[in-house]
Amino acid sequence: MDLFSAPIGSWLSSAGATFLLISLAEIGDKSQLVCMTLAARHRPAPVIIGAISAFALLNLLAVVFGAAVAAWLPEWLVTLVVAVLFAVFGISSLRYEAEDEDEAVAEKPGHSVVTTTFLLIFLAEFGDKTQIAVAGMSSTVVASAVWSGATLALAGTSVIGVIAGRKLMHKLPLLWIHRISGGFFLLLAALAGARLLAML
Repeated sequence: MDLFSAPIGSWLSSAGATFLLISLAEIGDKSQLVCMTLAARHRPAPVIIGAISAFALLNLLAVVFGAAVAAWLPEWLVTLVVAVLFAVFGISSLRYEAEDEDEAVAEKPGHSVVTTTFLLIFLAEFGDKTQIAVAGMSSTVVASAVWSGATLALAGTSVIGVIAGRKLMHKLPLLWIHRISGGFFLLLAALAGARLLAML
């Protein structure tokens, strides 16, 4: 069976099934919450670009190399990097001090937000259940359809997270957005740390 080409009906069916499965799996997942938190503090476009870029690469790795991708690096090392990254981001958010809430807040350059979003999502989702599911599906059905369906699904959940984050920004002062996002990222760091301890 050719995993990269198929009749259009079969291709669309595979892409649609993948889209539905991955969308349902990702609603409320940590990557969507990361997008929501970042979008509450930054312009939405760089967050969306960073998230979609990370998911596109993760899905490509999963499709091309299958479940073996997650075995490139020891699981404990990936988990350690994730914990440290989340902890640094959380502490940075908690250290924010609003000297004057009425003043315009300087926005980080777009490329910086894109890079931050990309790294957070790529490392958090590397070897995650969604990537493994994509790898598994691509070994049995059309790989290009699986990549397309999964990437569209993850792009959609990211956009939903960004929209929710922007709505949050209009309801809470910037200081509280920083506090909430800092606590959220520290919680993710703690969960990653607990997972690391369970491996040792």
